[in-house]
Amino acid sequence: MTPALAHALYALAWLAFGLGHSLLAGRVWLGRWSRLAYNGIAVASFAGVSAVGAVTLAGQPMFDLPAPVLAGLAAIHFGGWAVLLLSARHYDLGRLGGLTQLRHPDRPSDEELRLDGPHRWVRHPLYAGAFLILWGAAVNPLGLATACWGSLYLLAGTWCEERRLIRLYGRAYSDYRARVPAFAPWRGRVTDPGRRD
Repeated sequence: MTPALAHALYALAWLAFGLGHSLLAGRVWLGRWSRLAYNGIAVASFAGVSAVGAVTLAGQPMFDLPAPVLAGLAAIHFGGWAVLLLSARHYDLGRLGGLTQLRHPDRPSDEELRLDGPHRWVRHPLYAGAFLILWGAAVNPLGLATACWGSLYLLAGTWCEERRLIRLYGRAYSDYRARVPAFAPWRGRVTDPGRRD
């Protein structure tokens, strides 16, 4: 298989994953089982994308990068895991995973707008961690392709998610969005509309 065909197949796998994931996001099609089913489909689909990558692009040599660059990429990668895991503490993981909906079907499926913890710095801390994980692993053709396609997926997902959050929370989210950056905490910690600290 030529490298161009391998990359094209991997890109198509990411496109199929992204479209399927975005089309199902937020849909309540199985009642209280919807979120759990959505997550199961996402995991199975991502396993399929990974399998396509393993078949088409795995086994290619690492890029010839100097040791300090490799060390820096490793720090970025593991830093991304730290951001993701520390940020996860500020989410209702039962609700995110779909277990809360099974145990308490009468509760709303969406949680209240969270503006505390890492959300004072960035609107999407889990995605911020995911970007670091992806780009820190871009040390070979598979890692670089995964970083590119994964980043496009995250950007498209953010676009869809932001529209859903505006519909859900209205002006409160629009104001928050105007003050707090999406992924990089370049404004520092934002505590309220009139003050940055």
